Amino acid sequence: MPNAESLPISIQGITKTYGRVHALDNVDLEVKSGEFLTLLGPSGSGKTTLLMALAGFTRPDYGSVRFGDEEVILKPPHLRDVGMVFQNYALFPHMTVAANIAYPLKLRKVSKAEIETRVEQALETVQLGGYGARRITQLSGGQKQRVALARAIVFNPRIVLMDEPLSALDKKLRDHMQIELRQMHDQLGMTTIYVTHDQREALTMSDRIAVINNGKVRQLGTPREIYDTPANRFVADFIGESSFLELEEGESGLTCEGIEILARHTPEDNLPKSLVIRPERLFPVNGKRPADTNLFKGTIRQIVYQGDAAMVYIDQSTGAELVMRCGTDNETLQSLKRDSEITVGLHRDDTVIVSDDETKG
Repeated sequence: MPNAESLPISIQGITKTYGRVHALDNVDLEVKSGEFLTLLGPSGSGKTTLLMALAGFTRPDYGSVRFGDEEVILKPPHLRDVGMVFQNYALFPHMTVAANIAYPLKLRKVSKAEIETRVEQALETVQLGGYGARRITQLSGGQKQRVALARAIVFNPRIVLMDEPLSALDKKLRDHMQIELRQMHDQLGMTTIYVTHDQREALTMSDRIAVINNGKVRQLGTPREIYDTPANRFVADFIGESSFLELEEGESGLTCEGIEILARHTPEDNLPKSLVIRPERLFPVNGKRPADTNLFKGTIRQIVYQGDAAMVYIDQSTGAELVMRCGTDNETLQSLKRDSEITVGLHRDDTVIVSDDETKG
C-alpha cells in the first residue's frame, strides 16, 4: 500500500466531565506527524475517553482538537477520515473478510475495480493474502486482529486510532503482534495513537508515551525517558517494577534512615520525596564499598527463579522491602541463601528520586 500523508494532532484544553468526575481535565497534547504515540494508564484514567474524543464518538465539554490546520471538535466521526481499530475488532460476522475490509471504501463511493485492488493490497500488508473469501467466524483471534487493521488502513487515512487492539490475544501472539504493528506503522507512515494499560506494550511500540491518570497527562516522553527519569511517584510505580524508600531532609541533603543518598537529580519542590529502586539496578556488594554507590542492608526473604533471571526479595529492618533481579549465570547468585544477611548497592547514576504528589487522588 502507498504511504499515507500523515497529519499532526493538536489537543488543547480538552475537558470532559461526568457529574463531578473529570474524565479529562484540561488536557494539552501535541502529536507529531507520523508519530506512534501511546496513551498509557490504568483503567478509568481517561485514556480511552481521550481517544474517543479524537475519533468524534465523545464530545468534550470544551477544548480544541486540530488535525493539521483543521479544527475537528464539532466534526462527526464519519467525516474525520481516521482509521479506527477497536478492542473487540467490531467486524461484521455475516460478511467475508474482503467485504469487511471493503466497507469503508464503499462508504466513500470508491469504484468496484478500485475496491478489489485496494482490498488485496491491504490483505497483503497484514499478511492475509488469499484470505478474502473466508468468513470472520473461520478466523483465529490473531487473524481477526489483522482484518480489523486492514479495514482501518484500506482507505489510506492520515491518522489511525487504536483502542487496546491486542488485549484479547494470548501473550505470545500479543508480543508478536506488537512488533508487526510497529513495523506496519513504519511502513505506512500514518500518525498513530494507541491506547493500552500494558506498560511493557507501550515501552515496546512507542515513539513517545503519554502517561495518563485521573484525566491528566502525568508525563510525556520517550520510552527511555519515562522509564529512566519518571516525573513523579505515580509514573515510577506504574512503569516497570520498583521498590520505594521514603526520604527525609538532612543537613546536607536527602537521607534514608539517617544515611545521605547520592543521586543524579533531586526534584526542586517542597513535596515529600521517595527513592525509586529498579530491581535490575541493584547489585550484591561484598567487601569494599564501590565509589558513588548507595548501600542498603537487609535479610534475604525469598529467591524466585524465572529462567533467565532470579528475583531476590530483601527485607530491611525498617519493614521496607527491596527486590533485586540477577541473571542466573551470576556467580554471586549461587552463594545467596534464604534468611542470610545481604548488602546491595545502587550506583549514583541509577538513583532516581521522585516527588510523591501524584500518588494522591
